[in-house]
Amino acid sequence: MTPDQAVSAAVAAAPGWAASPPAERAAHLAAVADALEAARGELVALADEESRLGEARLNGELTRTTFQLKLFAGQVLEGAFHDARIDRADPQWPTGPRPDLRRCRTAVGPVLVFAASNFPFAFSVAGGDTASAWAAGCPVVVKAHPGHPRLSRRTAEVIAGAGLPDGVFALVEGEDAGVEALRHPGVAAAAFTGSQRGGLALARIAAERPVPIPFFGEMGSVNPSVVTPGAAEARTEEIAEGYAASLTLGAGQFCTNPGLLFAPAGLPAGIAAHLREAAGAPMLNERISAGYLAAAGALGARPGVRRLVWPDEADALTPRLLTMDLAAFQADIDAAAEECFGPLGLVVTYDRLADLTGVVAALPGQLTASLHAEPEETGDLAALAAVLAGRSGRVLWNQWPTGVSVTHAMQHGGPYPATTAPSTTSVGTAAMERFLRPVAYQGWPQDLLPPPLRDDNPWKVPQAVR
Repeated sequence: MTPDQAVSAAVAAAPGWAASPPAERAAHLAAVADALEAARGELVALADEESRLGEARLNGELTRTTFQLKLFAGQVLEGAFHDARIDRADPQWPTGPRPDLRRCRTAVGPVLVFAASNFPFAFSVAGGDTASAWAAGCPVVVKAHPGHPRLSRRTAEVIAGAGLPDGVFALVEGEDAGVEALRHPGVAAAAFTGSQRGGLALARIAAERPVPIPFFGEMGSVNPSVVTPGAAEARTEEIAEGYAASLTLGAGQFCTNPGLLFAPAGLPAGIAAHLREAAGAPMLNERISAGYLAAAGALGARPGVRRLVWPDEADALTPRLLTMDLAAFQADIDAAAEECFGPLGLVVTYDRLADLTGVVAALPGQLTASLHAEPEETGDLAALAAVLAGRSGRVLWNQWPTGVSVTHAMQHGGPYPATTAPSTTSVGTAAMERFLRPVAYQGWPQDLLPPPLRDDNPWKVPQAVR
């Protein structure tokens, strides 16, 4: 199917899909989840061949994928995402007679999803972007990631067999096809997970269209973690072990990988001891492997940087640990705070905790920020905590950022350049909000109102009536 055919079919399907009753739409999402589950063995084997992530990890990721499809099906049935508000006519309203006003959120239209490389299920063809767009009432065209083409095609076949209405889903392949689809006038929004370079290039295309569209790009970050003197003294071994484990999880191929750590001078040696024991792991593909080696080598050669854990073989895909002091980091912050996709950690040592507030404030936007401290230190941490929250979308207390739970309160997004849309999330039920827009109806007859705004409320959605 060409991009024009895929988007045109989505445009034709959009009104009917947006108007589908909640029970019907939810049943379709659940049917896709069940179809994926039925094909688990075949899909996981394909994913392992193409991604080298291992069957244990991939089985867990497929479970996450089917779970989030059913979680969004539940949101469709609940109906709160419509945000239905009804203001009845009030001739005594303080600013003048108030007309009958009814407002709800409705689907934006066809959504283009760019699949990610590092999550071949959860952020790919049937992943969270697709599930949340479907739940919001939007048909989806997915641009497959070249890192797992056979898995993408087979997943699309499984979805096609699950009984979705025509035009509600399509798959296109190739960089040119993705750009063509993004420029198609029928696409109403796009979602992307991947590199900053790729995300910004696509964001420019979305903004430069004759009719610009929202582009929701999640582009990663270094996810700074701060260890206070009290925590470093009380839990040296625990923190060193936890950081090393988080840094090397999945060969460091997570957008929440804690690549930057601020700590007192004594901690890097403990982390280095754990990382020296960590074995290397295959990365997703040769392009990502080469990118990791190049980025690590470039940072390792910067002024003021010392190599604590570094292999003798330049092309070894093993963890690496660098360190530098706070003054050197401040002098080279642009390069030192750049994301490296892989198991590379940079520990920045400091003498005074108070000196970190201004440094953290100067960091680019992040997906996460973590603070490791002792309870008795909280009275001195207000300014630092506020800065960490100001620079990131999710702040963690005495925890590491790898592992993003699919739940209602999750925020997976952050200030630019971590994302192109800081007010949104790509994980959790609030991800639906990206693909909805509000419409207000003034004085309309009941039979022409959308179901969420009618007095008889046929979909039984929550209504705020005033």
